[in-house]
Amino acid sequence: MKARLKAVLAGLTLIALSHPLAWAQTTTEIGKHMAPTGTLRAVINLGNPILARTDPSTGEPVGVSVDLAQALAQKFNLPLKLIPVNSAAKSVEAVTQGNADLGFFAIDPVRGQGISFSPPYVVIEGSYLVKKNSPLMRNEQVDQAQHQVVVGKGSAYDLFLTRELKQAQLVRAPTSPQVVSFFMDGSYDVAAGVKQQLESDAQKTEGLRLLPGHFMWIEQAMGQPKNSSALAKEALTNFIAEMKSNGFVRESLLRHKIEGAVLAP
Repeated sequence: MKARLKAVLAGLTLIALSHPLAWAQTTTEIGKHMAPTGTLRAVINLGNPILARTDPSTGEPVGVSVDLAQALAQKFNLPLKLIPVNSAAKSVEAVTQGNADLGFFAIDPVRGQGISFSPPYVVIEGSYLVKKNSPLMRNEQVDQAQHQVVVGKGSAYDLFLTRELKQAQLVRAPTSPQVVSFFMDGSYDVAAGVKQQLESDAQKTEGLRLLPGHFMWIEQAMGQPKNSSALAKEALTNFIAEMKSNGFVRESLLRHKIEGAVLAP
């Protein structure tokens, strides 16, 4: 009996050694790894309306990413500083240069060179928009040499289409929210972006339509600097798993009336 008990205890010890969070780490200790300055600095990209936007009544950032940042800060007893920016490229810059402890990103291998991603928490659609008189009817018709496709500079769509389009030419607008206005000001063929953003812009601008379906699924995750500690990375992974399983992410999407995004599996 004693031999069996010793074997069980030895097994539990091995499990604990292989999983840092299995040790009795205090929230304060984990918080120091998550936010070395003592304040959790979260960069919020207002250029993706599915994740965040400016509340017109308060002027403050609101949305799923803001809710998650607040919940993470609360979990580890950290003061929170939100850093609003208007493009994904600026979010990437803030985290990779150490000016933010975390951000909210579409998972992409290029960004992965400087950012460590959590598992995804939502998946959103990337779609194409054209003028109503365009001969283009399907996504597969876009990649032709005579076509110019407008994307937000440094966005997930820019990175993805840079790899995937073999013939069509990419034209980069300064930010994703400016894609449609940029598209309308020139003689371009296609605009690419978040389906919800394009749908909203199409309702405000005459003579536009979306191509059916999508050209990519975008996995949205939280991200930390690549050199973050193993403890910080594991803490963020566990946090995302908890926020998905306990309904927090789903409830946040519903509360902010977000369509065009689904809970990541």
